[in-house]
Amino acid sequence: MIREAHVNGIKLVYREEGDLASPPLVLIHGRTADHNDWNGITQHFAARYRVLALDLRGHGGSDHPGSYELAEMAADVVALLDQLGIGRATVIGHSLGGVVAYRMAMDHPARVERLVLEDAPPPLPFGNRPPIVEDDSAAFDWRMMHQTERQLTDPDPAVLERLAEITAPTLVLSGGELSHVGTEAVAERIPGARLVTIEVGHLIHVTARGPFLEAVDAFLNG
Repeated sequence: MIREAHVNGIKLVYREEGDLASPPLVLIHGRTADHNDWNGITQHFAARYRVLALDLRGHGGSDHPGSYELAEMAADVVALLDQLGIGRATVIGHSLGGVVAYRMAMDHPARVERLVLEDAPPPLPFGNRPPIVEDDSAAFDWRMMHQTERQLTDPDPAVLERLAEITAPTLVLSGGELSHVGTEAVAERIPGARLVTIEVGHLIHVTARGPFLEAVDAFLNG
């Protein structure tokens, strides 16, 4: 079911599946994607969770407000939980969505039950990036691309230190040597984080859905 919420002065579109009485689980897509990126994954988890797959601000059907601070994106997720009367949720994020997820776990620790970070970039300077070249895509806000690029490539050094503040049990999934991200640096800094490497590159849940689900299920059931 596709739904809308109005939080933090913007509209967020999200897909909801599963029993409303089941434990909540939030899926956060990567940059330029939307909730459809989790097709198939959503249905898998809906068998035992109340699944919320949202479109981040600047993506999909959600509003394009022109402001794209990562902390704002994390606050949007918390505000959605507030509106739905959800106190704590398991949070799974891919790439940019993983960064939003770990910012959420830092800034709002009481709201995250368990945390899964799929090939999420660490808050470390990230060089040798090709320039962003805009085309006619309307699936996302290009201002989001430029603003998040600055935050991802030249992050606030304090964020790296704050990874140690995360208290939620955490699984970090790495795409291995085929990935450009180096998310192992995230796992090294989150206390007790479990690192699982699936050698398929950045799009683990797309390229290797079976191993992705196996690793996440083992973590969530453990």
